[in-house]
Amino acid sequence: MFEPRQPDSNLRSAAGLLDLIYHSTVRSIRRTHSNAVLAIAVNILQTVIFVFAFYVLFAVVGIRGSAIRGDFLLYIMSGVFLYMAHTRTVTAVVKSEGPASAMMKHAPMTTAVSISSAALGALYIQVLSMSLVLYVYHAAWGPVTIADPAGALGMVLLAWFSGVAVGMVFLALKPWFPTFVSMATTVYTRANMIASGKMFVANQLPGYMLAFFSWNPLFHTIDQARGFTFINYNPHNTSLLYPIWVSLALLMVGLMGEFYTRKHASASWSARQ
Repeated sequence: MFEPRQPDSNLRSAAGLLDLIYHSTVRSIRRTHSNAVLAIAVNILQTVIFVFAFYVLFAVVGIRGSAIRGDFLLYIMSGVFLYMAHTRTVTAVVKSEGPASAMMKHAPMTTAVSISSAALGALYIQVLSMSLVLYVYHAAWGPVTIADPAGALGMVLLAWFSGVAVGMVFLALKPWFPTFVSMATTVYTRANMIASGKMFVANQLPGYMLAFFSWNPLFHTIDQARGFTFINYNPHNTSLLYPIWVSLALLMVGLMGEFYTRKHASASWSARQ
């Protein structure tokens, strides 16, 4: 016990960090339910309900003809999948363990590990849910044809990354304004039901309406994803670089805010969050 401790190599430290993130990710997935399979099943059921609800809405309102020419359900899923990946990631990052959490008293645990595991857990659940829903639709109803699968998957990852960036900003503010952040997160996720543009096509919007949605990175991501999904749709009113730059800017702001918050952490924060 009195032997000097040998410092780990960079490779061993990186492996230990990845192992810690893996176990923390599993813990974050199991937080919603004691059974990880049921936790994923609940998320799949919510995704199916979202898709079915929008299908019924389009059919009742009679705006099905305004969708992109092609598979109508795939058009709905292209918006719902990215919306859920974004909003669920925002919520997961905001709810991750903060600097005043009891978990931070364990030496290997850090806020970076907590945030990374929450974000990766949300990504894992959403990608698995999306894959299973697409497989069942492909096997039961008809073949799913995606013009550029790699580009469409890239847009899913971009929606996830923008969710991490937005969640980091809320997380940095959470210890200082817990009630405001809780309300702002709810308002943001609810507002994106409309502001994300998953219910309409950006190319068909008039200029005066486009200004109400073009500020939202998720709006650009969903429209670009439909450009990769459907061979006969070419997005003209959205940009691929805009959500990337906005997400990077928000991520830097969130990281700086989280660093400042961590340096001023107080044990009393956990009692009011």
